[in-house]
Amino acid sequence: MSRARQPPLVTGISPKEGAAWTKVTIRGENLGTGPVDLIGLSICGHNCLLTAEWMSASKIVCRVGPAKDDKGEIIVTTKSGGLGTSTVSFKLIRPERIGILDQSAVWVEEMNYYDMRTDRNKGISPLSLRPSNPLGIEIDKGKLPQKDIELTFPGMSGDFTSENFSATWYLMENHMGSSFENLKIAANNLKKQATKKNEGSLAYVKGGLSTFFEAQDALAAIHQRLESDGTERVEGSMTQRLENILNRASDTADTLFQEVLGRKDKADSTRNALNVLQRFKFLFNLPLNIERNIQKGDYDVVINDYEKAKSLFGNTEVPVFKKVYAEVEMRIGALRSLLLEKLLQTPSTLHDQKRYIRYLSDLHAPGDPAWQCIYAQHKWILQLMQNCRDEFISGQRVGVGALDQEGDTRPSALGRLSHTASLKRGGSLRTPRPSTWRFETPQQVQFVEKLSDVVIGQLPNFWKLWISYVNGSLFSETGEKSGQVEKSKKNARQRQNDFKKMIEEMINRLVKLVRGALLPTTLPQGELSFYGGWENKTELTGAWLTQIIHIVRACHEALSALEIPNDLLQVIQDLLLELRVHCLMVTLLHTTEDVKRLAEKEDWVVDNEGITSLPSQFEQCMVLMLQSIKEPLEIKPGEINVLLLDQVQDQATELSVNIMKVFINCLEQLSTKSDVGTSHNISVDLSSPDRFTRVHEGFSPTSEQRLLIILSNCQYLERRTFLNLANHFEKHGLTGTEKITRVSVDAVRELDRKLFEAYIERRADPISGSLEPGICAGYFDWRDCQTPTGVRNYLKEALVNIITVHAEVFTVSKDLVPRVLSTIVESVAEEMCRLMQCVSSFSKNGALQARLELCALTDAIAPYLNSESSASFKLALEALPQLQSGADKKLLEELLNKFKSSMQLQLACFQPCCIQPVKR
Repeated sequence: MSRARQPPLVTGISPKEGAAWTKVTIRGENLGTGPVDLIGLSICGHNCLLTAEWMSASKIVCRVGPAKDDKGEIIVTTKSGGLGTSTVSFKLIRPERIGILDQSAVWVEEMNYYDMRTDRNKGISPLSLRPSNPLGIEIDKGKLPQKDIELTFPGMSGDFTSENFSATWYLMENHMGSSFENLKIAANNLKKQATKKNEGSLAYVKGGLSTFFEAQDALAAIHQRLESDGTERVEGSMTQRLENILNRASDTADTLFQEVLGRKDKADSTRNALNVLQRFKFLFNLPLNIERNIQKGDYDVVINDYEKAKSLFGNTEVPVFKKVYAEVEMRIGALRSLLLEKLLQTPSTLHDQKRYIRYLSDLHAPGDPAWQCIYAQHKWILQLMQNCRDEFISGQRVGVGALDQEGDTRPSALGRLSHTASLKRGGSLRTPRPSTWRFETPQQVQFVEKLSDVVIGQLPNFWKLWISYVNGSLFSETGEKSGQVEKSKKNARQRQNDFKKMIEEMINRLVKLVRGALLPTTLPQGELSFYGGWENKTELTGAWLTQIIHIVRACHEALSALEIPNDLLQVIQDLLLELRVHCLMVTLLHTTEDVKRLAEKEDWVVDNEGITSLPSQFEQCMVLMLQSIKEPLEIKPGEINVLLLDQVQDQATELSVNIMKVFINCLEQLSTKSDVGTSHNISVDLSSPDRFTRVHEGFSPTSEQRLLIILSNCQYLERRTFLNLANHFEKHGLTGTEKITRVSVDAVRELDRKLFEAYIERRADPISGSLEPGICAGYFDWRDCQTPTGVRNYLKEALVNIITVHAEVFTVSKDLVPRVLSTIVESVAEEMCRLMQCVSSFSKNGALQARLELCALTDAIAPYLNSESSASFKLALEALPQLQSGADKKLLEELLNKFKSSMQLQLACFQPCCIQPVKR
């Protein structure tokens, strides 16, 4: 095992004495193997480890801390050697405290002067107190752009106080044009500055020893001359003159010190006076503060200040305090009158009412302001309800906004519900609401909304005010018993029947006013003159009826929360039942009209599936219709399901079926819409890049393209739309879903059959009809023809026409391609079979030519062969003589390969691939 290290031993320290934070160098033996090994360092009993810098095993540099002991040892502790010893000690010099007028010698660290006159507007930090020219030579900045330097030294800085300081950056920025000789001088200057900084205060003292010696010699000479003179008290002697000078200096110092003490006494006196004024500032400023807080409406602050002043100065005997407090009481009396006036004003929110009542209670106002407020609110609400009807009947109201009675700015019921309702009714198919939509709202809706504002906005608060009056919480938030609270409860018990009659009167008037506006036939004839008068107003749509149902339900819910007897609320339930049924029927009728107008929105722009936006718009229209009737069909507590009524169920089913038929009729009308311009020839140049271009907005399709688009839409309707709508019908609880779906699917299938036959007739007949003339072109004779050299042009033209149809269908919907192409190929196969069977005889070359063309056609359109077309081609081949020689078979194979090679690009569209049609 290795021998353990010896404990540290300190044998020297330089300097041996000094003030706190003096930098010292400690020397000794076994002072550690490294900075990590050094775990303790104390000088005069103070821990100096934080400032210690381990240099070697025999040297440590640190700073002396503010130790308690004036003299002590230097103890070093290491991990390897443990606690050490010291043969030397350090003396800590404590600085003497001096007065503000005493002269003192202060050691000043040397640093460059910071010119405050030129840099006074700049922020000063410790880092800013640095030499402006650390190299000590003339600054010669070059013209190198700052951005180029930043790119050359990324993440570095030319500021020598920065952690990322780059010397190269600094030299390029400030000494780009300096000569090498100047840079050598700068290096020497830096060395001198470093040496001077290391020498510290000891070097300064050494450098000033001559000055100290001169001062000492001067004092010694003065002392000798005084001793030799011997005339210390003789008038005019140097001793007397020196004494006079010293006495005058002492008097001057005393004068300065007395002036300082005088200023201190004056400051203390001023401070004491301000403290006294501050103590009673609250009372002196209280009248003015009360007036200001009343103007701002900070009544809580006024009451708190008043209670504080009353507890502090209510029984004061100081005349000036009495005078100020009397003025405070006068202003509080005026505040009581103001609060009572505000309490009885209408309209007023429940929060303000309770606040004013509590303020009056805290201020000990006389009377019963709470019941006065309840009675005033009852009369005001009744008057509001009657004014609604009178204003609308007289035509004074052309729009409706918030409840605008006397400045009440709460949002109206229609305003609160408009956002939700717009999402529930079929609003997307109508013109969006303009900024002035409220002025276009029907008068009946405005009227019901106005009544709802009165009931929903005022009656619940009216009830809560009564409850607060009953339980006494108007006067005490904590519910503690007091004379005022008990008196309020007693008055409430006596007036309970009167309050119930107030509620009954409000409900009856609400119901009759709504019936007079919406269902006047349900009112007695004698009441029509008082509640009716709406005969000349606009008939409401389902959307507005839904809005009214929502508003009436909100009124019912608000009244139910007030614990009103059910017999009083039953009249509102009867009204809601009639409104819900009427809203359902009107909404279905209006949806039928909306669906008829969908044909005008067809833009013929198809997606990747060959579908236009029309099926989606139809589905959206139906979904919005179902969403719009969701609220009327919703069963609230106390209501019945209107769809359980047989008559309502039958009518709703018939109207829904009619909507489906109307949309299918729209599709049929779009498919037969006459084209503008000349018809399109199917034989086109496939090399033209503009033949099958992307469908864009404003595109006007041909009649054939229109048939394909409608066919694609029909398939989408049967495959998705009708199923989605059936799910929506069931989700919203509508009955008769099976009947609606069955009738819709049958109608769309019939339309699909008619449109498909029309398209095939337009495209297949020209192709099949061109085969016979093409075969006989140039007086061609199967019995007398030359040796085949390739497929003739008529067949290539037929394939090009089939490719054209393929492109036309593919640009609309790839799903329609197999269906259309298979039917056209079947027609072509039947025609080729007929033509081959009509030939009486074939020559050897004729049979080879016919077999070549049949095989080429069969191979080209193989992906679209079905059983019928395959059978037709088989019969056509059987009508031909069989090839006997191997040379003929070889020639046939070579010609087929030649045909496939020459038509490879054109026939590529027939091959199965994953290419999607371009999105239009």
